[in-house]
Amino acid sequence: MPAAIVVADSITRVAAEAAGAVVVNASHGGVYAAYLAARLGAAAAIFNDAGIGRDRAGIGGLDYLQTLGIAAAAVGHDTARIGDGADMMANGVVTFANALAAALGVVPGRSCRDAAAALQQARPARRDPPEAREAAFLLVAEPPPVWAIDSASLVLPEHKAAIVVTGSHGGLLGGRPETALKYDVLGALYNDAGIGKDEAGVSRLPALDARGIAAATVAAASARIGDARSTYEDGVVSRVNRRAAALGLREGSSARDFVAGLRRALASQGEL
Repeated sequence: MPAAIVVADSITRVAAEAAGAVVVNASHGGVYAAYLAARLGAAAAIFNDAGIGRDRAGIGGLDYLQTLGIAAAAVGHDTARIGDGADMMANGVVTFANALAAALGVVPGRSCRDAAAALQQARPARRDPPEAREAAFLLVAEPPPVWAIDSASLVLPEHKAAIVVTGSHGGLLGGRPETALKYDVLGALYNDAGIGKDEAGVSRLPALDARGIAAATVAAASARIGDARSTYEDGVVSRVNRRAAALGLREGSSARDFVAGLRRALASQGEL
């Protein structure tokens, strides 16, 4: 019997329905997103290639899933909006596939819809999902603290007085402003996922402006998407929102300098 197809704006928005299904999700195709797909028991998965980026991190999850016996592919970030599963199914075009997906006929140039149908014949994984991956790290303990968080979905109420440096893409989920961030924080950094179709990879920034949160993205070519520590250590800022610009923060700076500048600006305004 063909596997079911589950469409989602993010792998973090999928639950038990993923087990044994083809999960067409508009997350980046990095290792952390792939880990989540494996943990959910997906039979196969399709992601957004997120501009490919540094060390090919935007598609790093495809090889990761290959080792677990899970067929996987990615669609081009310029063909479908990252964070938008419906657009991915309607307009996405495959750019990369692992060997298991290729064996089922999923090749570059094939539509996402056709690729998903082909992957319905995928066999169950041959290996159990891996152990849980550590995904949150305290970078700076002094107020305001700075947290590196691989997925923005892991931002918690206790981060409200912190700056969060994420490995997530900077795109809204399904274009909905409320998905920019679960909780208000002092500042946020994302990966621009190659910016992509309709500039979806930076669409969280204006939504966070409306909430008074200074935010920026780093270029996908500069930092590994899905890896918050790489965002902080390697990232070069590609976009800032109006709130960040008003605090004197600029594009072209390192992520480290952005964070340091934000901490100074908040201190000078008595917001700590």
